[in-house]
Amino acid sequence: MAHKPTTPAKTLPPTSLLALALGAAAFGAIAVGALAIGSIAIGGLAIKKARVGALEVDELTVGRLRVVETQDRAS
Repeated sequence: MAHKPTTPAKTLPPTSLLALALGAAAFGAIAVGALAIGSIAIGGLAIKKARVGALEVDELTVGRLRVVETQDRAS
């Protein structure tokens, strides 16, 4: 019974694997960045109209702070 010669498994060259890994890392970084920008945009919209009676902050770093005092019209 004759055996057919087998061909060696085709492997990707190391440069191709490196390019694939870099591409996957770049895609992941873009996805994480998009999620971060989306959460910042949604968080900014949610906080814009918040009213807080009492606020306790442990640590706070502010680049620019503008405080506007308003009087309630009911009083």
